[in-house]
Amino acid sequence: MRSCRALVTAIQQGLAQTALDPAVVQLLTTREETRAMLHLDQYIDLIIPRGSNSFVRYVQDNTRIPVLGHAEGICHLYVDAAADVAKAVAIAVDAKTQYPAACNAIETLLVHSDIAPTFLPAVARALETQSVQLRGDETTVALLSGHGIACKLATEADWSTEYSDLILSIRVVPSLEAAITHIQTYGSRHTEAIATEDPRAAETFLAQVDAAGVFHNCSTRFADGFRYGLGAEVGISTQKMPPRGPVGLEGLVTYKYQVVGDGHLAVTYGGSHGKPFSHRELSG
Repeated sequence: MRSCRALVTAIQQGLAQTALDPAVVQLLTTREETRAMLHLDQYIDLIIPRGSNSFVRYVQDNTRIPVLGHAEGICHLYVDAAADVAKAVAIAVDAKTQYPAACNAIETLLVHSDIAPTFLPAVARALETQSVQLRGDETTVALLSGHGIACKLATEADWSTEYSDLILSIRVVPSLEAAITHIQTYGSRHTEAIATEDPRAAETFLAQVDAAGVFHNCSTRFADGFRYGLGAEVGISTQKMPPRGPVGLEGLVTYKYQVVGDGHLAVTYGGSHGKPFSHRELSG
């Protein structure tokens, strides 16, 4: 709160040296003020909530004003049967530990059963060095315990939990299709990634996974407005309507069409006799 107050004070001091009223920038610090703002749909065009899952949900559920935001960041990395093990391990560690509290950090690791015996021990040891707690399905727990690696049995709730912490759930899947089904069931349409050297598997994943960002052989941590070259990120959206994904200033631009004529009429559009239209019944 003190940081926000300092920022608003600095902005208002800068505005005082211009023709703009410094009061155009305000800081709301209480729930009552926020609740009052959410009812000003006559005056406010857009709200961009940045903060906790509960805060964003509260804003979305309590206003008629359009909201640009995301409530959860349940991201996945799927390690395909044709993945390069060393590359996939590095991606998994980066995507989980580079900044675990970020909304683009992975919360679940999906591993193809064919590569699991080789990949899982390698990635588990790498994650252990970063103090990551592992939670896995029965196959994962059994496989890792055979290598002396601790892994807690995951519950159904784990697949839909955004930990925002050094905790990772792991599931072994029999196919690419099963991985996509898991993501579509539990994902938040934020950012999803596949590690594979098979271009056909990558193409299928990129085409079929419904998310704002779908990556091939790179960390989900690249889902960021600055890294996308958008400048300062003003928000991120997981809705299907644009703007989607990380949003920069250009993503907030809308269009206003100014049309100038000289008595032009729609009835004569297309020529002096107007553009002809035909109407006919289409057969069943």
